Amino acid sequence: MTTNDPEEWSPAPISELAELFRAVEFSWWVAGGRAIELAVGHELRTHGDLDVLVLRRDQSQVQECLSGWDLHVADPPGTGKLRVWRFGEVLEEPLHDIWCRRTPDSPWSVQLMLDDAVEDEWVSRRDRRVRMPLARLSRVAPDGTPYLAPEVQLFYKSKHTREKDEVDFEAVLPLLDRDQRAWLLDALATTAPGHPWRQKLH
Repeated sequence: MTTNDPEEWSPAPISELAELFRAVEFSWWVAGGRAIELAVGHELRTHGDLDVLVLRRDQSQVQECLSGWDLHVADPPGTGKLRVWRFGEVLEEPLHDIWCRRTPDSPWSVQLMLDDAVEDEWVSRRDRRVRMPLARLSRVAPDGTPYLAPEVQLFYKSKHTREKDEVDFEAVLPLLDRDQRAWLLDALATTAPGHPWRQKLH
C-alpha cells in the first residue's frame, strides 16, 4: 500500500470511534451516510468508509488524540493524492480531508473532514453564506453517538447526487420537521436553486 492508494478500506465501527473519542474536549460528529442511518434508526446499505466531521479550529486536539495513527491529508483536494499530515502542521483552506489508519500497513478506517466555525456558528466550506448554530448542528443517537444534523448532511450530498444519496434523501425526508426543511430549502436556494430536491421539500 502506498500513501496515494485510497482503495484499501476497512471502516472502523462507530462504537470503536466513540470509544476513541470518549474523553475528548472537542466536538465531533458521525457524517455521511452513517449520519443519515443514525437519524432514521436503521441501516440503509453497506458503507465503504466512515466519515467524521470535526471543526478546523480543533484540528490540533484531533491530531493529538490520533497521535499514534498514520494520518494523511488530501492535497490538493479532490485529486486522489494523499500526503502525510505532519504532527503540528496546521491545515488551512482549502485542505479539509484527512485519511486515517492505525498503521502504514493497515487499511484506511476513518475519513475526517474539517469544517469551519465562527464563534458558535458552523460555516459551510462549500459556501460561507450557508450557516447554522453549532448547537443545532448536533444530533445524538440513543447510544450517545453524536451525528450531523440530517439537513446539513443532505446539503453536502446535494452537490453531485448519486443513487445512494437519493436513497438517503427519501429515507430521511419524512423525518425532517418544518424548520429542518426550511433550512435545507434556503441552503439549496443559495447554492443550487434549480435542485430537484427543493420541490420535494415544499
